Amino acid sequence: MSIRFGALIAVLFLSACGSSYQSAPRNLDNACSIAAQRPNYVPAMQRSERKWGVPVAVMMATIYQESKFIANAKTPRTRFFGIPTGRVSSAKGYSQALDGTWDDYRRATGSRLASRTNINDATDFMGWYMSKSRDILGIPLNDARNQYLAYHEGRGGYSRGTYRSKAWLLDVSRAVATRANMYDRQLRSCNLV
Repeated sequence: MSIRFGALIAVLFLSACGSSYQSAPRNLDNACSIAAQRPNYVPAMQRSERKWGVPVAVMMATIYQESKFIANAKTPRTRFFGIPTGRVSSAKGYSQALDGTWDDYRRATGSRLASRTNINDATDFMGWYMSKSRDILGIPLNDARNQYLAYHEGRGGYSRGTYRSKAWLLDVSRAVATRANMYDRQLRSCNLV
């Protein structure tokens, strides 16, 4: 019986460790609070910023919009007569990267074992993707609004202007830019950038 009890304790401990980032941090409107609750987030974003040049606040605002900082976030399920039939898309993780785009990133960077549920990999992906958007589309790395539009629509969609007919997406992109500015001010106030 003691072996089973020990195994149960070990499973509970590992579950608690593994599930800590399966929910959003409290107070998503305060970058300093997020950083205090999730001490590995800002260092991961800082590494990505050094490597790719994308500001921490732009990544934070994009992650907020895409997943609310939930590691295993997935798109909603589709239903047929009330029966779950699949997901809206293959997007998942912090970055909500699609399967194909994630595969492109892993091939391009040689990161075969990268995981969308790992904050280090997710922020490296964002840096890679946004730096390519700068190179291909000319979008400055600190332009959170247009970087988000290219991120959401894909570079092809952005270059075709598909976002122009989506008032809701234009509103979201403005909110991402506003949040990036807010996060930047907050991170400066707590000396994290």
